Amino acid sequence: METKNVTRRDFIKIASAAGVGSVLSTGQVLAQVAAEPAPATLPARAFGKTGVKVPMLALGGIFDIVANQLVLQRALDFGVTYWDTANGYTNGNSEKGIGMYFEKHPEVRKGIFLVSKAGTHDPARLSEMLEESLRRMKTDYIDLYFLHGIGRGEDLTPDVKAWAEKAKASNKIRFFGFSTHGNMENSLQAAAKLGWIDGIMLKYDFRLMSTNNMRAATEACANAGIGLTAMKTQGGGPLRAETAADLKLGGHFIKRGFTDKQAKLKAVWDNSQIAAICSQMSSVTVLESNVAAAHDKTKLTAADRAALHRYALETHSQFCAGCTHLCEPAAGRAPIGDALRCLMYHRIYGDPGLAQETFAGLARPAGNVDYTAAEAVCPQRLPIARLMREASALLG
Repeated sequence: METKNVTRRDFIKIASAAGVGSVLSTGQVLAQVAAEPAPATLPARAFGKTGVKVPMLALGGIFDIVANQLVLQRALDFGVTYWDTANGYTNGNSEKGIGMYFEKHPEVRKGIFLVSKAGTHDPARLSEMLEESLRRMKTDYIDLYFLHGIGRGEDLTPDVKAWAEKAKASNKIRFFGFSTHGNMENSLQAAAKLGWIDGIMLKYDFRLMSTNNMRAATEACANAGIGLTAMKTQGGGPLRAETAADLKLGGHFIKRGFTDKQAKLKAVWDNSQIAAICSQMSSVTVLESNVAAAHDKTKLTAADRAALHRYALETHSQFCAGCTHLCEPAAGRAPIGDALRCLMYHRIYGDPGLAQETFAGLARPAGNVDYTAAEAVCPQRLPIARLMREASALLG
């Protein structure tokens, strides 16, 4: 389905003619795109106390950018100049693809807010991975460098601080911080007290943003001047039609003139403490849809927020809230949160390649694991044992 010239009115006509169930079951992304071409800039927000403004939509680079150079060009065309990657994404092809683009178009580098990550806390290894990332991306500096996927404030050691200060002094990085998928609230609260964290990328969506702990954590970081980027917002990707709840939510927002995916992005942007959303946009179709949502000034109504809240309640047992400090110690440190994140990549984001690649890199305990105690402490009441079996069967 070609969506490039679909207006909001056309969108509603299509949905009405086909029927909500028919539209959703196609598995296609339905983008609400303005009739006029999108401007070459996106709305921007201040990134903490760095003095930098970033576009409110960032390009998530967990895909083979070597083979998808067009996505980078279209991202630039739409003003998506915040690019996120990591040393380990697609065995290095994410960073290599960015390097290919910079080599062909060196004039664009200064206009890109470039982020990369290293999956280590060891200063010597951090230096090695930083140098490798700089070589791959054909650049002499990275704007924001992250420790990748920390799960506790204790990972932010004095040695890491000293390394970050040295890397800044050498002009190889401008800012420093971390990404986090699990125990986000605890990590954010710890970072807010340190005074040397510039930015954080956190798992943050319409489900998690309303909890008291998350509100307190983002408030603490905002007060400390830390720039916040939301990831895993459940925006982008194919429309789901697996349950009656999915159909109901999709139908509600189609009548409003945008998709449920776009509504989930809007819900996150409603929090002005979030500087940007980093979204996995490996296709131009998803990129266009998310850019349209960023430009659309339609605000979510109380009824819209109520629809998202009902959906969250009805489907809460399908989603991990990231509180792995509860379940993982009860299951011998099995990587429950990361395994369920891989299932999300496969089932919600429709990206089996990413799911399998990430799952293959997980350190899993040998032998059978008893998840009874983990299930007992899970606030979401997830059927963890069944989900872990499904992850192993589907992705192992």
